Formats: sequence, C-alpha cells, structure tokens
Amino acid sequence: MTKAIRAKISALGTYVPPRLLTNADLERMVDTNNEWIMTRVGIRERHIAEKGVATSDLAVEASRKALAQRGMEPSQIEAIVVGTVTPDMFFPSTACIVQNKLGAKGAWGFDLSAACSAFVYSVQVGAQFIASGAHKRVLAIGSDVMSSIIDYTDRATCVIFGDGAGAAILEPAENDSEGLIDFIHEVDGSGGQFLYMPGGGSLHPTSKDTIAKKMHYVHQDGQQVFKFAVRKQTELCLKLLERNGLKGSDVDVFIPHQANLRIINATAERLGLRAESVIVNIDRYGNTTAGTIPLAMNTAMEEGKLKKGSLVLLASVGAGFTIGATLLRWAF
Repeated sequence: MTKAIRAKISALGTYVPPRLLTNADLERMVDTNNEWIMTRVGIRERHIAEKGVATSDLAVEASRKALAQRGMEPSQIEAIVVGTVTPDMFFPSTACIVQNKLGAKGAWGFDLSAACSAFVYSVQVGAQFIASGAHKRVLAIGSDVMSSIIDYTDRATCVIFGDGAGAAILEPAENDSEGLIDFIHEVDGSGGQFLYMPGGGSLHPTSKDTIAKKMHYVHQDGQQVFKFAVRKQTELCLKLLERNGLKGSDVDVFIPHQANLRIINATAERLGLRAESVIVNIDRYGNTTAGTIPLAMNTAMEEGKLKKGSLVLLASVGAGFTIGATLLRWAF
C-alpha cells in the first residue's frame, strides 16, 4: 500500500481592511461600554470593510501575500478552497471569483461552509488532495466580511465580529519532521439553533417579511455557544494529543479560534498549556470567523513564537456546531 503524502503549510498571507471600529465607536452606536466588552469578550477594536469590499477582495489580498512569500505565481496553484459564511453571492462560488481575480488559470475550487472552523476544515481538505497525490499546490483560504451580516443595533453580536482573511499554501512535506500530523473534526447539528442566520436560504427566501424581522443578520445565544465551545474544544484537543502520545505541555504554539478571551483562557487552562504558548490577538481583530486562525498564525510569527519545527495545535468551534483540532509541525 502506497504511503500517503504528508502535507505542509509552505506559506501564509493575511489581510484586514484598514478601517477600525473601536469600543469607543460602539459606545456611540449601541448601549454598551468598553469595560463590559473587554470583560466579556476581550476585544478593543476590530477591522471593518468599506461598502463594496467583498469577501473575495480580502481573500485575494491574503492570497497574493502568501504567493509572494513563497515566490510562486498564481498559475502554479492547482486548487482553491475558500472557507466562508459570507460569500460574495450565492453563486458563483467565491472560489471562482478568487480564481479569476488572482489569475490562477488552470486551478479549480469551491467554497466550504463551516463558520469559524472553516479555515481548519479547508486546510484539511487541501491536505487530503496532497496526500492522495492529486495535487501538489493547494490554496486554503479563510475569509469573512462579517460586518455585512451584523445588526449594529444588537449589542450582543455587534461588539464581537470583525472582517479579515488568511490564506495558506499547502504543498508536499519534505519528510515527516514537518507538516500536518493529525486532525479531528466533528459536527453537532443540534447546536444549529444557537448560532445562525435564518434568512436568505431556501427555508426562508428573502422577502419583505424576512427583512422586517431582521432574519438576514447573525442570531446568537451566547451562553449556549460559550458552554459548548469550552467543553468540546477541550475534549477534541485532549483526544488529539493523547492519541499522538502528547500532553499540553508539549505544545509549542496553541492557536485557537479567536471568539472570546474567556473561552481561550478556559481551554488553555484545561489543556495544561504553558501561558506563553497561547496565541491571543482577539483584542485587535475581534472574531473574524474563518479569518481568525490564519490571523493568529501571523501574530505568532510576528511575536517570534512560531518557528520551523514548532509543534502547533489549532482548535476551533463554529456555528453548526462545527468543531476542529489539528496538530502540525511548522515548516518555515
């Protein structure tokens, strides 16, 4: 039996729009205050796209940075997987739009909907293309313009989300000392009622009624999401570490989904992680959904914590519910 080819992340690019929405700005828009936001979710500011800037635009900027870092032409990319819950439109897919804007002639692709887990899911899909030998260069993207589906009169959600994107190039690893080691993904569809956007699909097509009822915005039961996220994120990470003969203290860099500082801290404590291994940038970006993990990877690199050979643990929980954990050795 032919051994599967191990995939590695060979380059990373990220992008956030320049406009900032601070807690002070939100205090003037809705009944909230800086102390409450910082205490409850740990966010100071978030980046917001200007009107007319779409998910594909953020994805393309991040992808160009990844390609430049690798010294690779867009035409060398063979497949594109875009993780997003804010596609430019229902169809064509955002992957088609990204492929055209990038000039990645010859590449095929598709969108993947897994909310906040979309980037780790996209990376694993790309890794399987590498493992099978079907492709040698895959672009895995997480990109969302969450401001396009946020009700800025709803203080429960408008303080949380921001816009951003990240793109990773996946290629075959040189050997087993680098690249993706293992992963666990799960979904629990019974949690779909706690974080969702009810309007606009085939169940509730767009109408005057769905607009009047604000069904085209994010709806969230924060308490339910918080409890599930802490429990399941910890559970999957422990399972992944244990089956690879590892414990929390072995992890060099922990990169969790940046949804809530309390969730991050609770997960890190339960896993027995060293404080310096935990990457946090939610204060600067908020929850960018599919963009959070690549943005946090970039932060880890800027802080000098993510280096060639680092043992990295990724973790996410998103609407659905979707859950993902990935173990890898950083390759550059």
